Amino acid sequence: MLRRNARLRKEYLYKKALEDREATTFDKKRKLQEALDKNKAIPTELKGEDKKLRKTLDLADDRTKEQRKAIDDEYAFLGVKDPKVLLTTSRDPSSRLSQFLKELRMLFPGAQRMNRGGYVVKDLMQLARSHEMTDVIIVHEHRGEPDGMVVCHLPFGPTAYFGLSNVVLRHDLAEKPPTMSEANPHLIFHGFTAKTGLRLKTILQALFPPAKQAGDRVMTFANRWQRMATCMVFARCLCDGAL
Repeated sequence: MLRRNARLRKEYLYKKALEDREATTFDKKRKLQEALDKNKAIPTELKGEDKKLRKTLDLADDRTKEQRKAIDDEYAFLGVKDPKVLLTTSRDPSSRLSQFLKELRMLFPGAQRMNRGGYVVKDLMQLARSHEMTDVIIVHEHRGEPDGMVVCHLPFGPTAYFGLSNVVLRHDLAEKPPTMSEANPHLIFHGFTAKTGLRLKTILQALFPPAKQAGDRVMTFANRWQRMATCMVFARCLCDGAL
């Protein structure tokens, strides 16, 4: 397992190094294509390279005309394979946090709840990998109130942290709520139009399996913040003790 993880890390870092080198070439191709489309003079910095770049432009298709990044491979099987989500808490959870985790499990169809016990984050991630989990969700608390949730996509991230406030559990309601359906929900995303929002949308969407066309369960994610960066923190990590 350790050798496999080391090999996967090297492959990931190698892909990222290739991206940095290819980014310059793709930028030059973009500038040349814009000049040709608008019938303008070729930029000065591209003179001497334009003949070589023209050949690559002629060979480009819908898949190769834009640079593909390693970030695109993280969710390559989104919608093809059902996600396997592992839910757990921070160490020594209160009864309220444990109850919150039970209710959270009903939101994600097919998710598995696990008692944290004495697992450190590194061992927890290794356990999730060995059982082919696609995502790990860890909920935290402050003085008995749930106040944070970490979502980590395996094996290489991304990892997102969500702050929680004013959490209301089902048994806190004055009237007993109806039984919650555990069918695969249809997802509605409102206000996730910026670059960060689209990234966040993919992270959340990957936690749910595709809904059936005749399904009657709907789940809405609404962004009411002008700047999404103020309510979340992104961190690309290897999910190996970096949480």
